[in-house]
Amino acid sequence: MEKKDYLTISSGDQAQPFEWSVGRYGSRFLTELRDHKKILGIKCPSCGKVYVPPRKVCGRCFVEMSEFVELPPRGTLAAFSVLMFSFVDPETGKERPVPYGYGYVKFDGADNTFPHFLEETDWKKIKIGQRVEAVFEEKRRGHLLDIKHFRIISE
Repeated sequence: MEKKDYLTISSGDQAQPFEWSVGRYGSRFLTELRDHKKILGIKCPSCGKVYVPPRKVCGRCFVEMSEFVELPPRGTLAAFSVLMFSFVDPETGKERPVPYGYGYVKFDGADNTFPHFLEETDWKKIKIGQRVEAVFEEKRRGHLLDIKHFRIISE
C-alpha cells in the first residue's frame, strides 16, 4: 500500500473577500435607515406580527409579507450583556474597546428583538425592561451600524 503525505499549513493569513446582496427587503430597510433615519418593519397579513429588520416570509405563518411599517426609533431592552473581552471589529479592522454593552431591543410596534450595541457600559445601570432609543451615526452609509448604539432613556 502506498503511503500518502498530507500537506498542512501551520500558520499564515488568507484573505477571503466577499460581497452579497441583502435582497429587496434588506435594501429598503438599509436605504431608509441611511437616508431618513427610519426604522422599517414588515407586517404579516395573516397573524399581524411585525418583524424588524424586514424579511420576506413570516416565521410563524410561512406566508409572504409585503406591508412595510415605519417604527419609532425607541423600544424596550429585552436582554443585555456587558462584554469584557475585546474583538477585532470587521467593519473597522480595529479592536473594540472594552467594556461594551450589547442588547436585544424590542422596537415599539415590533414582535421580535433587534440585537445591537448599547451606549451604557456599566452593567449595574442597565436593566431588562428599560426604555432605549437608537442613536444614529452622523454619516450613514446603508449599514446596520448606521445605528451607532442604543441609549437608555426615561419616559
